[in-house]
Amino acid sequence: MEFSKLFTHCPACGSAQFIQNNEKSKRCRACNFVFYMNASAAVAGFILNEAGELLVCKRGKEPEKGTWDLPGGFVDGNESAEEAMAREICEELQVKAVEVNYLFSLPNLYEYSGLTVPTLDMFFACKLENTNNIMAADDVEECFFMPLNEINPELFGLKSIKKAVALFLKNPNHQRGISKT
Repeated sequence: MEFSKLFTHCPACGSAQFIQNNEKSKRCRACNFVFYMNASAAVAGFILNEAGELLVCKRGKEPEKGTWDLPGGFVDGNESAEEAMAREICEELQVKAVEVNYLFSLPNLYEYSGLTVPTLDMFFACKLENTNNIMAADDVEECFFMPLNEINPELFGLKSIKKAVALFLKNPNHQRGISKT
């Protein structure tokens, strides 16, 4: 559900006079508080092993539980996107990232707790300290490496991840960790 329909009262004063201000904000007629629903920053990583296979994760939680995914998550307020990517790798895979290189970004809509959250998903080519000791943790149910020619983007659940995997597979520069820009 869109935030404009889900939030009916002002979070500052509690008034029911919380009206649509523009396409991405609401304003309170009582206290003039304005709330903007801007995109949240998120990250996801492409990790290749020495055989050139892509690390694929299986989502252990909603949304899209049970579908394929890439390691990643939301950026915390006190970190850069690169730091968030390294943290997410550590949390979800129990290994250390030694290199995190930006590739591209895509907009997305992320459904969570009944709210549609706009996100800006940033994708990275990542190198790990060791690809032999990966263990699924946090919200990753399992993870495995797959040859690139066997990967079907349609098996990835989140729309931006699905699109990003298709872009990654089409562009050899991404597979070498080189930005398209």
